[in-house]
Amino acid sequence: MSKHDAPKHRVLLVEDEESFIDALTIGLDREGFDVSVARDGQEAVDIFAQGTFDVVLLDLMLPKMSGLDVCRVIRTTSDVPIIVVSAKGEEVDAVVMLEIGADDYVTKPYRLRELIARIRAVLRRHDHAKEAPDNSETVIEVGPVRLEADTRRCFVKGEEIKVRKKEFALLELLLTNAGRVLTREQLIDRVWGSDYVGDTKTLDVHIKRLRSLVEEKPKDPQHITTVRGVGYRFDA
Repeated sequence: MSKHDAPKHRVLLVEDEESFIDALTIGLDREGFDVSVARDGQEAVDIFAQGTFDVVLLDLMLPKMSGLDVCRVIRTTSDVPIIVVSAKGEEVDAVVMLEIGADDYVTKPYRLRELIARIRAVLRRHDHAKEAPDNSETVIEVGPVRLEADTRRCFVKGEEIKVRKKEFALLELLLTNAGRVLTREQLIDRVWGSDYVGDTKTLDVHIKRLRSLVEEKPKDPQHITTVRGVGYRFDA
């Protein structure tokens, strides 16, 4: 099958600014993507429910339903890669979006080449995650935490907690290497992929979230500890 015959990746573009819609639609089409457009949050949810998409480009500030709520709704039924594209650069927005399941974010104004690179990167990671065999241990138990890899369940002191996909992978990696310091680069490469081009604050967001679930005092962690200038370690 030639490059031109290969099936196009389907992109749901959720954006209400016509200037961005026109530029992105043309640019993505030239790069071989099939683009559907939703101009408000409710329309995005409706279109997503009716079709099959490979990636979602999601603006934060939308009519009818915010990008935050759109992300939450999509995550209840799908692990499709979601890239937040927003003019709002405040850290709190990025943190919240990553916590509820967005895979990456790009701040306006951005270069189309950078956005395309991030789209291709999340698609590669997503495809690799689906194809990669699961060689993890069936059960990992360290300190108060117990992970059951086969059923993707997590328990802290015998009580089940809900962890998202990336959080589970990160916690599993830390537990498997309990007592060892894992560098930030190692954690990002193993959990997000060596071709990850997003903000490294993504890792910190997930560590903070895991501490809130695992630690008795998240601000004074005893298990998921920081090794300054290096990375993180799980202490039993």
